[in-house]
Amino acid sequence: ALARLVTEAAAEAVASGGRFTLGLSGGSLVSLLARELPPALSAAPGADPSRWLVAFCDERLVPLEHPESTEGAYRV
Repeated sequence: ALARLVTEAAAEAVASGGRFTLGLSGGSLVSLLARELPPALSAAPGADPSRWLVAFCDERLVPLEHPESTEGAYRV
């Protein structure tokens, strides 16, 4: 349901001529979105990820290679 909600909001933002902005946290959200977002994007071509601005919300200042790096977790 979360992936569908994200793609629907993205498609609406892109359709209005703008960008879609998404802040991502770490933890269990990483594996959930890795599994669920690609099929949701396939079902909503108007969501156009090239029009997204993604921010990684992480209170820790650690290198990308660090196991607690939120951005690093999404890159894997």
